[in-house]
Amino acid sequence: MKNFLILTACIGALSAAAPAFGTDLSGQPVKIKAPPLPVAAPIIDWSGYYIGVNGGWGTSHNCWDFNGVTAEGCHDSAGGTIGGQIGYRWHIFQMVYGIEGQGNWADFNGSNVSTAFPATTIGTKTDAFGLLTGHIGYAFNAVLLYAKGGAAVTSNTYYVNSLATGTEIAKNNDVRWGGALGVGAEVSITPNWSTGVEYTHLFMQRSSVSFPAALGADRVHQDVDLITARLNYKFGPAFAK
Repeated sequence: MKNFLILTACIGALSAAAPAFGTDLSGQPVKIKAPPLPVAAPIIDWSGYYIGVNGGWGTSHNCWDFNGVTAEGCHDSAGGTIGGQIGYRWHIFQMVYGIEGQGNWADFNGSNVSTAFPATTIGTKTDAFGLLTGHIGYAFNAVLLYAKGGAAVTSNTYYVNSLATGTEIAKNNDVRWGGALGVGAEVSITPNWSTGVEYTHLFMQRSSVSFPAALGADRVHQDVDLITARLNYKFGPAFAK
């Protein structure tokens, strides 16, 4: 009987303490783990030396004037091109400045019937070109948009053929200098590799081409348009510190 009274007293005491204990628990702040802060994407650093390859399509627009006076007509010499480039860039804030040298093999070939001498065809083949250009661009982190300008040189072969038989009547070679303007976009695809596309227009100076076998010369005007895809590898750190 005594043990029963003691047990009853203990149960009563616990019942009285339960509300207060529950109140103490409800007043405690609930601790929730804060979500991790977002990690900022690393900033691509476009500075440094780079080397790469390019390839694409080009057209050379050529107009001939016999002895610089009589028009013989114009033609487009079109074909593929492949080559390489090497350069250096400075990335300052979001602006990117650079200098680049490029050399390409080409196979731009075209002709037309001479309007001054209808029994002949006149043709132009551009087999190589080179560029030395300065670049200025704006970087959207992994995307670089830029413009370029500088000097250009083309290597050309000019020929005169018989329209009836296709027999070569005269031929001569010419290397001419001019200017280049272009625009491009490049995307960083890995820490050191990037790929892009570029358009360039070459403004080539007029040049006199002699054809001793045909007893004459032509004044030839040339413009070149190029569209190329590029792949570059940059040396040095990939991300800004």
